Amino acid sequence: MLDSILESIRVVALPTKTDFRSVKVREVALFEGPAGWGEFSPFLEYDANECVPWLVSGIEAALVEAPRPLRQEISVNATLPALNTREEIAEVLSWYPGCSTVKVKVGASLREDLARIATVRELLPDAQIRIDVNGNWSVKEALASINAIHENGGLQYVEQPCETLEELRELKSRLQIPVLIAGDEVIRKSADPLGLDLQGVVDIVMLKVAPLGGIKRCLEIAKVHGLPVVVSSALDSAVGISYGLKLAAALPELKYACGLGTGQLLISDVAILPIVDGIIAVNSVTPDVVALNQYAISPQRLDWWRSRVRDTWSAGAQEWVAKVGWEW
Repeated sequence: MLDSILESIRVVALPTKTDFRSVKVREVALFEGPAGWGEFSPFLEYDANECVPWLVSGIEAALVEAPRPLRQEISVNATLPALNTREEIAEVLSWYPGCSTVKVKVGASLREDLARIATVRELLPDAQIRIDVNGNWSVKEALASINAIHENGGLQYVEQPCETLEELRELKSRLQIPVLIAGDEVIRKSADPLGLDLQGVVDIVMLKVAPLGGIKRCLEIAKVHGLPVVVSSALDSAVGISYGLKLAAALPELKYACGLGTGQLLISDVAILPIVDGIIAVNSVTPDVVALNQYAISPQRLDWWRSRVRDTWSAGAQEWVAKVGWEW
């Protein structure tokens, strides 16, 4: 199996429209298998152990047919990085035609956060606002910030306001206003996301298919915790986004718009998944040959990615694949 991946692997460097998670060029490894294309795109700073579920997810996508879809279209949110001028914010929102939900990155400066959210409300007065903190607040900061933001208009939910399970549980117990809490990093960075006790911790489970090891495992996590789910992405290429769409399509219930529109943050992609009236159609994706060639990395960099795949395989992906019984 490892040889098959390494033989077909193509790696591209996709430029972004704006600085997102300090990423200005997104490197993505793609490989083709019997069921289609898989993506392996952990962020460059991740070590081999953290990369394991990303590789397993890509292998699943390339090797295993996706579950039967229960819906053919997925509503998506706009994603607004931590930008501060009205012109920048308006430009980013224009990339998401018809989206009625906006996820706003916050957490560095409450004053700037309030101004950013106010600008979004001014530009899209009917939009649902959700904020993503990436665990950057203490409990004390979260209480003060959530209250301040809520006073200026309602929030659909707050994603990962604090870093740890214990902090989130304390925050939930002390929060006196009707604001929902969503868990992202606390789930996907856990050694055992299936075994977490999320009662009294979060109201919504964020599922990102690649960091959690694929669709099958994400569906298991959703079933175990029995909470509403939002499927999101990790600045994937269209190949990875298409797999997230298939997860969203397979969930028994899908109450909220999903964070699967992040392809709009890329200047170029390997395929097109257009947003039409706030919706992306569920489709399999085949990378465009021209894009694969145009954005291909150097041979030396390709060697680095091949080594990364080998290291990740040895760090746990091989054992994971053997346990589930996949063969290629």
